[in-house]
Amino acid sequence: MSQIIRRIGVPPSERGSTGGGNCPDIFELTDGNFAVIGTDATEKLDGDLPADASRADYERIVVITRETLLRAKADIPDA
Repeated sequence: MSQIIRRIGVPPSERGSTGGGNCPDIFELTDGNFAVIGTDATEKLDGDLPADASRADYERIVVITRETLLRAKADIPDA
């Protein structure tokens, strides 16, 4: 099983979270994949997926804020 290596981007506290307990976040894993903490929007967005997109029953559509992704951009490897 993969483990978290590091946060991608800045901590939620630097994005305005005062409680820090429920904010979107992105992490790089030991296997090179990424884990995302976000709001589960599967039921709301599943029907809006384009015809060439699909998800398995064990996959969820997760929403993160634009700021979370933009503040992580510099930490995302090019390859």
